[in-house]
Amino acid sequence: MTDPERKPVKDTTPEFDVGALRAVIRAIPEPDPGAETAAWARLDSLTKPPRSLGVLEELAARLATLQGTDRPAVARKSIVLMAGDHGVTAEGVSPYPSEVTAQMVANFVYGGAAINQLAKHAGASLVLVDVGVASPLPVREGVIHARVADGTANMAKGPAMSRDEALAAISVGIETVRGLHADGVDLIGTGEMGIGNTTAAAAVVSALTGADPADVVGPGTGLDDQGVAHKVDVVRRALALNAPDADDALDVLAKVGGLEIAGLAGVVIGAASLGVPVVADGYISGAATLVAIRLAPAAAPWVFASHRSSEPGHRVVLDALGLRPVLELDMRLGEGTGAALAMELLDAACAMMSGMATFAEAGVTGRED
Repeated sequence: MTDPERKPVKDTTPEFDVGALRAVIRAIPEPDPGAETAAWARLDSLTKPPRSLGVLEELAARLATLQGTDRPAVARKSIVLMAGDHGVTAEGVSPYPSEVTAQMVANFVYGGAAINQLAKHAGASLVLVDVGVASPLPVREGVIHARVADGTANMAKGPAMSRDEALAAISVGIETVRGLHADGVDLIGTGEMGIGNTTAAAAVVSALTGADPADVVGPGTGLDDQGVAHKVDVVRRALALNAPDADDALDVLAKVGGLEIAGLAGVVIGAASLGVPVVADGYISGAATLVAIRLAPAAAPWVFASHRSSEPGHRVVLDALGLRPVLELDMRLGEGTGAALAMELLDAACAMMSGMATFAEAGVTGRED
């Protein structure tokens, strides 16, 4: 069943297909294990007890390995915020109406949202992408207008989108990071906006991991217990109706995902193909990362988990990805807010590793053993 009111706005058939996606995936480089050895050798030579800075050293070593240097640096940071709407909001899965998505994009443009403040504090540019907002958006400076369709269809009534639309949205993410890389960006965060997207994220995570919907559905934008129970039922119905193939992440994405989730999957794959590390935000970004790594396992080393969302499904995502989050602050806003905060710690890790003196350089006596 299709939604007669939903209109694709972009020709999705000739520009980007599975073959083009596979070519991007084949370009993903493998981190040099020699660089990791050199990174830890430098960290252990610095004027501190070995490994005394704990996770900060782990972050520094990972960045150094990915950059192929024992003096990592983050010169330019950007957060890519993908916006898209979801037809499943017709099922009453959010206390907010769909038009809030477009209204929040305007708020991002004018600098009034949490992510504006946190990105600015982190020294990161905010890149706004309309990949699937349903409400009309006036052409504004500061928004990349790359809408694939006017939101997804209602996945409780049929597939959220076609396979071609999912591929087109992935290509938007890939092209976005190509432009950022050309401008010298060397660390990318992910963020999103889309009323109803925690429902889509839960369906994607349940389909890809086999987790029961009750274990991956949370309050989202503020549902009470009765609302959460209804949301679980909607996800169950969508999965039963669409029967997404867990062995085909693109099928899962198309049937029960979202355009902004697809766009963020493209950001992860595209950034990895260019050798650019990615800092994933919370639950929705995590679901997109899970899709990306199921499509492109080689992208896994290039992703940092910024924080653990208080949405219950995010724990399932992190376990499936084998990622340890940098922060745990009981946040669940999205927008890239967790990514912005984690970027500051990654910056600090680089400063520590690159700027500290070794025992030999400082003339400090090292451990006798």
